Amino acid sequence: MQLAFDSRRKGSTTLERAHPGAKFIDVTSKGVEPWVRLSPFYPHEGLPVPFSPDHSAASVEGVWQGLKVFESCDVDVGKFEVRTMRGIKRTVRKFGPVLGHRQGVTGDTILNYLEARRTIYLPTYRYILEHSAASVVGELRSLATRQPLVLLDYETNGDIEDLRRPLSHASLVVAYLQDRWPADATR
Repeated sequence: MQLAFDSRRKGSTTLERAHPGAKFIDVTSKGVEPWVRLSPFYPHEGLPVPFSPDHSAASVEGVWQGLKVFESCDVDVGKFEVRTMRGIKRTVRKFGPVLGHRQGVTGDTILNYLEARRTIYLPTYRYILEHSAASVVGELRSLATRQPLVLLDYETNGDIEDLRRPLSHASLVVAYLQDRWPADATR
């Protein structure tokens, strides 16, 4: 199974040169069905919110943004309900510096960025791979046995410990399909 991920921002000639013979699949919110279902913004419905047994969310990004805590603003459970793939982001420009992510809607602990990646983002994204988007993952697995696949994402950081750049969800799909899910991530 030949799988890779790369930047959606690169031109087709550059991508084809770097990955000859590969099929390119856009797994961002700009992708087409069924691949768009792998976008963290896609509204799957009923995603468990980590550390919050009484809450569920429509999307992975809704969980991530909803539990984010800023200098001037705490948790926003309204982000759990966004189903349009737009209007989910919460920015420092509007709310001031990010303090971290709350460990659950009513938790007392504010997690740092790496802890939040490990205990909020990774388990929530894995949940969609194993439940909501399992059929799409199966289609990718089947395609990857026939030809090389390159999953396209806006981000290209595949290292959960590299906090300088956002994490590529395409890298997580590749890791999942290759049975290389980050070992220290909560399942």
